[in-house]
Amino acid sequence: MLTRLDLRGLTGSELAETLPRPTAAGDEPVAAVREILAEVRLRGDEALLELTERFDGVRLESPRVAPAEMSAALEAIDPAVRTALEAAADRIRSHHLTQVRDGHTHTDGGITVEALVRPMGRAGLYVPGGRAAYPSTVLMTAIPARVAGVEEIALCVPPDRTTGRVAEVTLAAAAIAGVDEVYAVGGAQAIGALAYGTEAIARVDVIAGPGNVFVAVAKREVSDSVGVAAAFAGPSEVVVIGDDTTPVDYAAIDVILQAEHGPDGTVWFISWSPEACDAVTTRVAELVADSPRAAAIEEALARGGFCALVDDPAQAMAVANIVAPEHLELLCSEPQGLVPLVRNAPAVFCGPWSPASIGDYIAGPSHVLPTDGTARFASALTVADFTKDIHVVTVGPDGFDAVADHVVTLATAEGLDAHAESVRIRQADR
Repeated sequence: MLTRLDLRGLTGSELAETLPRPTAAGDEPVAAVREILAEVRLRGDEALLELTERFDGVRLESPRVAPAEMSAALEAIDPAVRTALEAAADRIRSHHLTQVRDGHTHTDGGITVEALVRPMGRAGLYVPGGRAAYPSTVLMTAIPARVAGVEEIALCVPPDRTTGRVAEVTLAAAAIAGVDEVYAVGGAQAIGALAYGTEAIARVDVIAGPGNVFVAVAKREVSDSVGVAAAFAGPSEVVVIGDDTTPVDYAAIDVILQAEHGPDGTVWFISWSPEACDAVTTRVAELVADSPRAAAIEEALARGGFCALVDDPAQAMAVANIVAPEHLELLCSEPQGLVPLVRNAPAVFCGPWSPASIGDYIAGPSHVLPTDGTARFASALTVADFTKDIHVVTVGPDGFDAVADHVVTLATAEGLDAHAESVRIRQADR
């Protein structure tokens, strides 16, 4: 069920070339997404309603969910679910409050530069639907935006095929997180509506949230018109690193739980112990056979499940850094000793009591994470994704005198005479 790989003895570029990589979105998704975005940009709400009927199977009168439905949902959900959502919201908010930055001022030789941190005015959030409801993703995207000081938060969620409504628990989470607007729109068309605006949905300044390959491609396609947070937040990924001390059941279920998200993800178990590889591979097969979603998980593991045997912990970390997974679990003895070797992983979970599922729901950091290898250059969703820096430069006479000749020299070297002259004119008045 997990594809076995023997990577012992491989190093450097040889190791990188040997590892299987996720298949990039081909021409078909890109072409389909471009067609959808063009329709939304041209025809607005009319296109949204037609596309929702085509892809989600329901015909809506309006994409907007009535604001009162959020409050009603909060009162209607199971009290235990509400308590869990509120507990998660508290931890997520507490974590993100540590990321709030004030501006700072720096003065050097008569030149003062003040850095102002300003929130974006309007954020668009995307939360998947279809296979399941994801109230946790509402909290993980809306709370950082709200902590950042974003004034307006719009949320797009695919409607249920049967009812045409957004799941009650998702609306309840939106109420807890302080979402302003909810729209029953999914897929690439939702990304287009947020990026370009329609009659019902005002355009936003930044889009955040995970989705399938069509959503991820759409975010790439609109990135010239809107900010896109957390790089390529697509299908789920995990690397679990274990050894002879690893509880086999823990490792096996942690591999399976990421495959549970859908067919396009990638899961790895990596070990320098042949016995651990054998035991975990066997246990994964046993657990999947007993799962109510066995067929879907088997398909996901067949396409993107791997068990790699390596020489030692250092090579295990080298493999993990090449894969650059969304989640990295160090489920081995002395996991803290491997943390300094982590280079490419936005979320790392150390030890047997730190499954990635804790991070998915309640640890505090956002579970919206870069996937598809983009952890090489991208981070988890943070408050900073909803803010921008503004630099205010004030130059006094002494500071001007100190740098004027340098500016003239550099501007002249670049052939920008007006730049140089803007300084010479002022020098003449000194």
